[in-house]
Amino acid sequence: MSSRGLPVTIVNACLRDGRGGSPTAVLDETALSDSERRKVPELLGTSHAVFVSMEHDGPGRPSASLRFFTSEGELPACGHGTVAALAFLAERAGGAGGTEHRMRIRVSGRAFTGRSFRNGSQITAVFDPGPVDLREPTAAEREPVLAALGVTADTLAAGIRVASLGRPRLLVPVSTRSVLATLAPDLDRLRDACDRLGLLGCYVHSIPTADGRLAARMFAPSIGVVEDIANANSTACLAAHLAGHGITDITVDMGDALGSPSTITATAQQSPTGPVISVGGTATLKGLIHRPWE
Repeated sequence: MSSRGLPVTIVNACLRDGRGGSPTAVLDETALSDSERRKVPELLGTSHAVFVSMEHDGPGRPSASLRFFTSEGELPACGHGTVAALAFLAERAGGAGGTEHRMRIRVSGRAFTGRSFRNGSQITAVFDPGPVDLREPTAAEREPVLAALGVTADTLAAGIRVASLGRPRLLVPVSTRSVLATLAPDLDRLRDACDRLGLLGCYVHSIPTADGRLAARMFAPSIGVVEDIANANSTACLAAHLAGHGITDITVDMGDALGSPSTITATAQQSPTGPVISVGGTATLKGLIHRPWE
């Protein structure tokens, strides 16, 4: 990297009760190479970096294209990164508290509308992540992943699924929050299994309560994220799965094992082609850094 300095905004995405969240680096589109972009999360101590390219679809119709990177490379989509980008764009647009900002977002060739609302120093962002494909995993997919996670027959609950939203991941339900909290996966075995099976990672979750509250942990060593503080796209996948069981609103707590509590919400509305998901969280802009790249 050159010695020039680039402005980077750190956004804590998917806060819980105003604290915690997933620190995410958000940058305006720049001339960095892809290999340089991969170094941004490592240099800034974030799991992901989002690069924002401002566009316009016509008068009064702002839009932006997003690219997402971890230390392992580019991702086709990132849910909490989209929340962070929408908060970044809302802050730039300004406006009084309660003002709704709408922004047309493009990610990997797909366009959708993101919405954001300001409440004091916090910004709530929601978006439609797109259609989710769901299927039951094969035994060859289940067994090596569950073994690496340390999930046994007596702790596994019903409803394990492969869910695809850009890339496939395994949704693994466990019987209680305490089982979830004490998981200690063999990360080398898990990465090997996910690499062989083409999985993004594993989203392990508890059973939702009557009001749709649950906890989850996302392990994704294959993309350079041992455990994600917040994972909105996997939460959207779970919302699509639970919609088939009559659960249309969920609130998911993540990040506790990492000391940074986060919360993601998702709703599902039925349509002739399947559930339409809206997912989001609350974010705050932590600060602007002019980072000299070396």
